Order: sequence, then structure tokens, then C-alpha cells
Amino acid sequence: MATLSPDFATDAFFDDARGRMVDSQLRPNKVSDPRILAAMRHLPRERFLPAALGALAYADQTVGPHDGRVMMQPMALARLVQAAAPRKGEKVLVIGMGAGYAAALLAALECDVTALEPSADALAVTRKALAGAAPSVTLAAGPLTAGWAAGAPYGLILIDGAVPAIPLAIAAQLHPENGRVVTILSGGNGRVSHAIHAGPTPAGLSIRTLFDCACPVLPGFMAAPVFAF
Repeated sequence: MATLSPDFATDAFFDDARGRMVDSQLRPNKVSDPRILAAMRHLPRERFLPAALGALAYADQTVGPHDGRVMMQPMALARLVQAAAPRKGEKVLVIGMGAGYAAALLAALECDVTALEPSADALAVTRKALAGAAPSVTLAAGPLTAGWAAGAPYGLILIDGAVPAIPLAIAAQLHPENGRVVTILSGGNGRVSHAIHAGPTPAGLSIRTLFDCACPVLPGFMAAPVFAF
């Protein structure tokens, strides 16, 4: 199933799979924001994966396109974005965008999106897909744990993968009044990982656990200075 033949990989097949993803994965799992449902019903998730993985684009699982990176499970991403409640025109930073789908989703919600990858080579992997599906996304290259201070402050930061904790540099780039970050907090050592929503307070980040979620840790996040939970 991992490789599609030309006859199998039709637009009709993917259109049907996209609708089934929304109706059987998102809606039954507490995703109710009509903007997110409409965007994910329309956005061609398969274009953010290599052709050999296209058949898995709408599966209820993470999919690993390259270099140990994954495209987050559709339901997990949808619930993270819903919890973040992005607003039209809001400045958003997507860290570790990988295939680019999460950045494209937030752009479809009319956010002002910057997507950060560690190098120009990493950006080249997703530039083509974003050019077709989300040309408004601004691409930036730099260490993921440093965030992108040039565009700060951000109303929303989405870390597109799991992290052991949120680096101090990233937390400092949130808008002090309404900024928030959503990501997957890795349990480590066999413990359960959780999706979280965090926002700044005078005492540091206020953390809210959203739901259990398994996702690989993004490369480069293990040794950064962090807010411990």
C-alpha cells in the first residue's frame, strides 16, 4: 500500500480519502471548528508527502516522509490547532514544519505564517508543495530551538512534532498578552506523551494538558535550555 500506481493515485481517490479523514477521524474526535474541518477537507495532504507515501496521507497515524521526520497524525494536528484558536491575520510561527502541511493549514485559516526549518536544504524539500498550496507562507532557515526572533512576538507558535520541553528562546517570542504555544510534550522513558497548550504568565509558562498523543521528538531539541514541566 505504500506505493501508488498511476491508475490508483487519482484525484478522485484522494478527494474521497480526504472526506473520509474529516468524517471518520476528525469529527468523531472532538474537532468541531468549521474552519478547520473545511480547510482539512480541501487541503491536499498527499502533496506534502513523497509519491511513494501518498497512500498513507489520510491514514490515522503519523507518516515519516524523510530524515526521521513525520507528518503528524491528522486528528492530533487538528485538535492542536483547534485548541490554539488561531485568528485571522494573526502572526504564527511553525517550528520544524517538515513536509509543510501544518503551515499550509494555518495559512488556509488566514494566519500570517512563518515556517522555520534548520537549513536551506530542508526548506527545499517543502518549497514546491507550499508554493502550490500555501504561497503566502514565509520560509525561514535556522536552528529550531532558537525560534525565529526576527518575526516576534507571535500570537501562536506551533512546534510540529514532540519536544521534551519548550526552549526558553521560543517561549520568549510569544506575545506577552495573548501568545500561546501548542505542541506534543514527549513523555520519554516509556511514559505517555501529551499534547499541550502553554501561555506566558509572570511566573513562567502556564501549561494545560490537552490529550494523549504519540509523536517522535524533533531532531535537535534534546539539549536546548528549557522550561521544565
